[in-house]
Amino acid sequence: MRPPSSSRPALPKLVFMKDAREVSTAPLVAVGLVGGFLTARETGIRPLGGVVLAAAGAYAARTWFTKQGWPIGTALTLGYLGGFGASHPLAKKIGAWPSVLSVAAVTAATAYVAVDSVEAD
Repeated sequence: MRPPSSSRPALPKLVFMKDAREVSTAPLVAVGLVGGFLTARETGIRPLGGVVLAAAGAYAARTWFTKQGWPIGTALTLGYLGGFGASHPLAKKIGAWPSVLSVAAVTAATAYVAVDSVEAD
C-alpha cells in the first residue's frame, strides 16, 4: 500500500543554486565585470553583456545580504555597480581592458575582505 500523497504533484527541480552561505563572491564579481564586458564586446550586443553583469551581481548580492546583512550588502552592491560605471571614464584614460581588469580586481578584493574571508557564525 502506498503512503498518502499530497494532491499536487511535486515540481521538478529545474534550477540548482548553492546555499548563499557557501558561495564565494569574489570570483562572481570578477566574472560579472569581465564577463559582461567580454560578452558585450565579442557579440556586439551590449544588453547581453548587461545580462551577464546583472546575473553575476544578483547571485553575489544574495550571498552578501545573507552573510553580512543590509548595510554591507547594500554597500557592496553599490560598489559593484559603481565599479561598472567607473570603468567607462577610466577606460578613456588607461584603455578598456586595463580599466575593466582594475575595477574587477578592486571590487573582487573588496567582496573577499568584506564577506568571503569572514568566518561564518
